[in-house]
Amino acid sequence: MVTKLFPNVIEFASDFPQAIIDTLLMLVISGLISVVIGILLAVIVVVTRKDGLKENQPVFWILDKIINLFRSIPFIILIPTVAVLSRALFGTTIGIEGALVPLVIGTAPFVARQMESAIMEIDPGIIEASIAMGLSTKEIIFDVYLRENIPGMIRGLTISFIALVGQIAIVGSVGAGGLGDMAIRYGLQRSMGDITFVVIILILILISIVQAIGDKLVEKTSH
Repeated sequence: MVTKLFPNVIEFASDFPQAIIDTLLMLVISGLISVVIGILLAVIVVVTRKDGLKENQPVFWILDKIINLFRSIPFIILIPTVAVLSRALFGTTIGIEGALVPLVIGTAPFVARQMESAIMEIDPGIIEASIAMGLSTKEIIFDVYLRENIPGMIRGLTISFIALVGQIAIVGSVGAGGLGDMAIRYGLQRSMGDITFVVIILILILISIVQAIGDKLVEKTSH
């Protein structure tokens, strides 16, 4: 029965483990880099905005527009747009290395907005009290901005990682490897619908795991 329903899946079963590993590698590496860059951008935007701790309208305006720009570019268009940068950094535009640049550039601005929203949800009274107590800008950033709304930040990161899974599937269409690559090479180009179906199921499972981890962390960090 299984052989009849999934003949191609059985034939190419040995390709799935590597595709899953490649997908997870891209998720972890590009995800962590995007989180670091995204949080940094979010903090700078919050600090330099009007009435911020270090108000600086030119810096805020430039960063705000850059974040909006890269968030608005469709990811499938962003990939060839930054191909030159991928080649300059890694010497290739394919494989995991070639995928990192578009994945990070496509995800970091999204993370930045999620983190900015989480920071802006913090009670202004807490920030005012911190200023009144004489805390430095650095202390407020690390002790208030990055601590007072950890559940909100985790929710934002969960959404970001789920979106990143979708982007990883897309980079498979340009030779980055992973589950998306399998869906294109076998499912689309060779009309092997059973492989496409299994790839979709695996991606849904991965998204469910990310969501479950995020929900658990939110529960653990909520007061």
